[in-house]
Amino acid sequence: MKKLLALLLAAAMVLSLAACGGDTPASSTAGSSAAPASTAAPTEAPTTAPTEAPTVAPTEDPADAQLAKDVWAYDTSKYYEDSEKVYDAILGEYYKYYEEALATTDVATRYALEAIAEAKLLDAAIMLPTTTKGGNYAITRVVPRTANTTLWGNDSDRFHNVLVATDFLTPADRDAIKAKWGELAGTGEFADWVEKYLADQGYTIKDTYTLGYTSDPQTWDGLATYRSADSEAIVNTVDGLLEYDIENVQQPALAESYTVNDDFTVFTFTIRQGAHWSDSQGRDLGEVTADDFVAGMQHLLDTEGGLEGLAADDGVKIVNAGAYINGEVTDFAEVGVKAVDKYTLEYTLEEPCTWFTTLLGYNPFFPLNRAYYESQGGKFGDEFNAEDPAYLFGKDPDHICYSGPYLVKNATEKNTIVFEANPNYWNKDGIKLQKITWLFNDGSDDLKAYNDAKAGTIDGAGLNTAAVEAAKKDGLFDQYAYVSDTDATSYMAFFNVMRNQFVNVNDANVGVSTKTVGEAKIYNAFMQNVHFRHALATSVDRGTYNAQSVGEALKFNNLRNSYTPGNFVQLPEEVTVEINGTATTFPAGTYYGAIMQAQIDADGFGVKVWDPTLDSGLGSGDGYDGWYNPEYSYAEFEKAAEELKAQGIEVSTDKPIVIEIPYAGNSQLRTNRANVVKQSIEATFKGNVKVVLIDCVDTAGWLYAGYYPDYGYEMNADFMDVSGWGPDYGDPQTYLATMTPAPGGMVKSCGIY
Repeated sequence: MKKLLALLLAAAMVLSLAACGGDTPASSTAGSSAAPASTAAPTEAPTTAPTEAPTVAPTEDPADAQLAKDVWAYDTSKYYEDSEKVYDAILGEYYKYYEEALATTDVATRYALEAIAEAKLLDAAIMLPTTTKGGNYAITRVVPRTANTTLWGNDSDRFHNVLVATDFLTPADRDAIKAKWGELAGTGEFADWVEKYLADQGYTIKDTYTLGYTSDPQTWDGLATYRSADSEAIVNTVDGLLEYDIENVQQPALAESYTVNDDFTVFTFTIRQGAHWSDSQGRDLGEVTADDFVAGMQHLLDTEGGLEGLAADDGVKIVNAGAYINGEVTDFAEVGVKAVDKYTLEYTLEEPCTWFTTLLGYNPFFPLNRAYYESQGGKFGDEFNAEDPAYLFGKDPDHICYSGPYLVKNATEKNTIVFEANPNYWNKDGIKLQKITWLFNDGSDDLKAYNDAKAGTIDGAGLNTAAVEAAKKDGLFDQYAYVSDTDATSYMAFFNVMRNQFVNVNDANVGVSTKTVGEAKIYNAFMQNVHFRHALATSVDRGTYNAQSVGEALKFNNLRNSYTPGNFVQLPEEVTVEINGTATTFPAGTYYGAIMQAQIDADGFGVKVWDPTLDSGLGSGDGYDGWYNPEYSYAEFEKAAEELKAQGIEVSTDKPIVIEIPYAGNSQLRTNRANVVKQSIEATFKGNVKVVLIDCVDTAGWLYAGYYPDYGYEMNADFMDVSGWGPDYGDPQTYLATMTPAPGGMVKSCGIY
């Protein structure tokens, strides 16, 4: 399969190069590749880390002076081979510890090894943490804690229980509601209490909710995507087996109940009788049955849309799911998902998994109406072909089936998406909102979200720096502004260590590179040197960067310093592991971030990902800049320059390394942030690095440069701050699995696979 993929990739690259003449939402969803934050299976790892070396030849030839977009001397037929080589050189040590973690059944040891693996990942410096969601000023009519706030999966984007007032909520009322939620969470009493509280305070609750969005779904097939821009919409149309409620307690949804065997390898669900499927017009398509979940899992594995690993090697290990993906098993009846009878569904796992149910509200475990899917040209197994002209499923909201609370009644690209209550929904009397409307915001007007919220066009908005000033002038800031909560979504800036694309793959007129072939070779050589990546990662003033969005007063508030949040998990018991050969004991209760920091310190990488003094001594990896260090950065650059000089590659202020950063020129905020990065890097490197900002014209062009591409060879950037990741389930593996050596994960953002 790898060989076939390599051939397909090579063919696609050749066609792309020939054709070119020469590759968010206001809030992002946890549990998928996150779209940009807006102010509105694998190869074997080496047992030791290999010596890093560039894969490009440093020698010059006449083509070096030509523009890279016109002629790029990279041998596309070697793309997969070189991806494997570069991955092993840069991330081999990370992957070794990651596989060790997955091989242990002891939870404390697993967490510790995962933390060490992440430390090695951060030490590789192929990405720079930037921010998390939230932590900015906002105004809203949406009642806090009436949407699920679980840190993983899709349930936080299910809006059927959300309460929306006709007026903005005051900070005092928000604080009172959140405090009471803290008292009542888990009791089942919060929903009734909050409605009474709001009535007593004079608020009127409405049954509609309007919000802004920045990126249209690319597919409406929830089983064929890992992108948040897709799943955020689709999740409101499909129910899962279980769902977290507003008190963050998992409740029955399409499953009435379930049982688990003693070793947590067999999970048996009783499907709710009377739950029905609908088409987009509300026509009844029949009952939801156990077979719908079997069909859904097979379709997930057939599409290989990016999240199939959650059912195989990168998440839970359903029996033979990985073998089915790899083609070793072709009869899906051998995969551990079975309809025992019409209403009994059974999942069988290859190894114990105590957290399996935390995945079940997430789109990889959605059901699929087999008959409807086949009526839309859908096929299973070897016959699956998404490119077949007869294949219509998921192309738009009129070609999907609905089992959730809403039907999509309008989806106009870059304009409006309208959800209306599903008359066939099993719990139609229990939903709070009858209509949800999304209104597109292209980001060109920095005050649009605020002005729309003020006018009641939308029900809330984050306040960027311009909006803060406007709100103060209008008298709304002091009365209604609050600082929004942060969450577990981690936005990152990714460094392309093997760049192959020099125009956007969807439009060769956008994101056009200024680089010559020679400059591209020099860049790739330096980016495959760990000291240079250390230098680049510590050269960016992230506080000033973030201030362009949230203002000077809050610039550190939502800065994140790692990929997995440092407080995501704690050790359930004492554990002893080796840190660079030294046995090190961590007591029960130790946070994940503290173990990461111990390994980073032992490796001598000069960053702080965990500060034990923060959060009243509990410690935190958020809220400060633990990466920006110009002196350390330049010292690492000098080490890199010395090593590359020995290989015949020299740079100077007269012949600097050229780094290209795409941005959305229609947004003043994104323009400002890009300029901060440029100024910061150029100042830190004292002229030895030249940053060229590539105007992608608008948000769509920016997204196509670094968010929408499916493979690393399509990434049209050197430095890209357009995406991130939110967790799928409650184990650090949910982040770490995205950087394993396989196509479709976040590692593609670094130009690999």
